[in-house]
Amino acid sequence: MSSTTMTIRVPLDISDKLERLARGTRRSSSYLATAAITAYVEREMDIIEGVQQGLADMEAGRVTSHDDVTAQAQQIIANARQRKAERG
Repeated sequence: MSSTTMTIRVPLDISDKLERLARGTRRSSSYLATAAITAYVEREMDIIEGVQQGLADMEAGRVTSHDDVTAQAQQIIANARQRKAERG
């Protein structure tokens, strides 16, 4: 995997905590910073892609009305309650 070098500014207390974490986990602060940035970027990209997919679904008419979803949820709850009552 290729990589690049970045320079970032972080608050001093975060830098100190990162160094303590690095010592405690026997990892480099660079490794931990890379892991943290990677997790953040992946999570945020998943959110953005989900929103974009939702917008595309709306444009294509692949939607379910709020009333339909509510009715389906209420039916699921009613069925579960009935099964529970039958078991007794």
